Amino acid sequence: MNILPKRRRRWLIAAATGLALVGGLTIGGSAFADDHAKATWADDFDGAAGTAPDGAKWNHEVNGDGGGNQELQYYTDSTDNAALDGNGNLVITARKENPNNYQCWYGTCTYTSARLTTANKFTQQYGHVEARIKIPRGSGMWPAFWMLGSDIGSNPWPNCGEIDVMENIGSEPSTVHGSLHGPGYSGGNPLTGSYNLPGGGVFADDFHTFAVDWAPDHIAWSVDGQEYERHTPADTNGNPWAFDHPFFIILNVAVGGGWPGSPGGDTQFPQTMVVDYVHVSD
Repeated sequence: MNILPKRRRRWLIAAATGLALVGGLTIGGSAFADDHAKATWADDFDGAAGTAPDGAKWNHEVNGDGGGNQELQYYTDSTDNAALDGNGNLVITARKENPNNYQCWYGTCTYTSARLTTANKFTQQYGHVEARIKIPRGSGMWPAFWMLGSDIGSNPWPNCGEIDVMENIGSEPSTVHGSLHGPGYSGGNPLTGSYNLPGGGVFADDFHTFAVDWAPDHIAWSVDGQEYERHTPADTNGNPWAFDHPFFIILNVAVGGGWPGSPGGDTQFPQTMVVDYVHVSD
């Protein structure tokens, strides 16, 4: 049986009972949302095993264009690549297969995976954005929990802004990265920082909570409640601060690309990213 973490149980009980106080959803005097005033959006991924994620909340991107990073996967809308597990989790699965002769930027695709977004379904400007995730392992794997400016259609990247809440490359099993991309600080030159698990721990061995606290004058990153990075408009060296408008959420597992490189002999497929929840509050 899957035992829900205390933080998530509080969310579910509060949602069911409607209990709330200024300063956060509250159970018996214990605040769920810490200092975050109001829950605005959530997915706890409750549903039958093998079912697709909630289509009212998530879009599937479907393509093999490499994401501008020479990634090797084809993103599908199949439950073979993104499905609920029946235990309150979303599972994004990267597979070394091509059952439908998918074509990628480099030719016939070698891998399939999934990329889910809340574009045109949910956006938010400022607040606390958090997910509890168990990432995949192995060189060439590139899981991410991130956000893009909702005006990307009329204000192309990087001007629209990008907030990377969590990225990992499989060759760094103990490290995750948090970054900002905007005009003048994008691609290989973002505003960025990293967090290393104590004692050489491996992120793929267990769930961890990844979050940003986003305000008009700063964005701060945390892992398991520990802040490790903070950026302000002063850090852009005079370039525009591209984080003053609504953003949408993205979850994906890329395979290969210029940063992680291609999978090596240590990488066994399928590989999974398991997402317990995504919660957003003001």
